[in-house]
Amino acid sequence: MTVTDFEQLFAQFENIKIGVIGDVMLDTYWWGHVDRISPEAPVPIVALDKKEQRIGGAGNVALNLASLRAKVSIISVMGNDDEAIALKNLCEQQNIDTRYLLQSYKRITTNKSRIISRNQQMMRLDAEITKDLDAADEAALLKTVEQYIQQEQPRVVIFEDYNKGVLTASVIKEVIALCKKYGVLTTVDPKRKNFFAYNGVDIFKPNLKEVKDGLNLLVEEVNLPALNDIHLKLQQQLHHHISFITLSEKGVFFQNSDSSRIIPSHLRNIADVSGAGDTVIAVASLIYATTGSVNLMAEVANIAGGLVCEEVGTAAINRDRLLQECRILLN
Repeated sequence: MTVTDFEQLFAQFENIKIGVIGDVMLDTYWWGHVDRISPEAPVPIVALDKKEQRIGGAGNVALNLASLRAKVSIISVMGNDDEAIALKNLCEQQNIDTRYLLQSYKRITTNKSRIISRNQQMMRLDAEITKDLDAADEAALLKTVEQYIQQEQPRVVIFEDYNKGVLTASVIKEVIALCKKYGVLTTVDPKRKNFFAYNGVDIFKPNLKEVKDGLNLLVEEVNLPALNDIHLKLQQQLHHHISFITLSEKGVFFQNSDSSRIIPSHLRNIADVSGAGDTVIAVASLIYATTGSVNLMAEVANIAGGLVCEEVGTAAINRDRLLQECRILLN
């Protein structure tokens, strides 16, 4: 592709509407310093210096899409608490549509609090409810999804599963059916619990470890024949259209009915891999929704995943840097 092509492609993102459904969460960071050990127990005393709250979970996928200037809505069920208010405000500051976020008195908003001193995590405290939504919350969520699809007419809906209970097997099945009814693409970043619940999804994007765990495979060598076989095994159970598997430092693999390919990763100074999967599913969904090209989807998502690994902590993709890298690496 030419430079002009990529500029035009990225400009088209502003016209793409995408919904992200799944487990939203708040990431809270407490930074401090340690000067002494507690006299009460053999633990360090962390004197807190500052606090920061960030968008986590499915919200981080939405944040990546917003960074690329897509029109993104987040769909989920949170608690009716201060954390929900904070999370909603953070999303709105990043131009993420929060009108389809539901609140329930029966749940709390997931909040992962990390205590950090000298760039080292001392402790993490998780406040969350991970049981599945009850029937009433499920019904409310499904009604909201249909309202979203009817009102916004999105190009694609992304399922972002963190095993926190929002994406129940019933919700997954019904949302995929709604998307098929209204002609909306579906993509998923699965987790082990509901790994095979995404029957009929358009793009299934696990990482290699999740695939091996889900299929109970012992794959020693990562090569095209082995991955082709994995795709066939997945398709026998999921009847999906495209397998898109991230291979860590080895790159990414895709296969559909027409072709398959391993795309090697580009040389990077890796600082932190957290959040890379969120970026990959966001970019892959956006590129495929815009172009319909599986190969281009995999190429650009592969670059994006590598770029965010150069950042410390969970980071959304930088639009201008991704555009620049695509010009250099894909021309």
